[in-house]
Amino acid sequence: MCNNRPATAMTVSLEGRQISVKGREAWALDNLLARGERGVTPIDNPAPRWSHYIFKLRGRGLVIETIDEKHQGPYSGIHARYVLHSPVTVTDIKRAGE
Repeated sequence: MCNNRPATAMTVSLEGRQISVKGREAWALDNLLARGERGVTPIDNPAPRWSHYIFKLRGRGLVIETIDEKHQGPYSGIHARYVLHSPVTVTDIKRAGE
């Protein structure tokens, strides 16, 4: 997230077309953009349905890689790291409280 107020709506330019997202899709895209090549994980940035937000963003034409990573601890297993590869430019963003 680029600042302390979560994105609630966002428009980006991708290959000459405008893509508008709202709600958690905007929040997820903002986080993906802020993290860049490092990507985001549900472990580091908990949210109810990361996989669904990513599914919806991919449906809009964004290229987002899923990298499976192992984690340890009492609930060891595998989690996803999502990395945005589409070159998007933010043309408008609304944040909570605006």
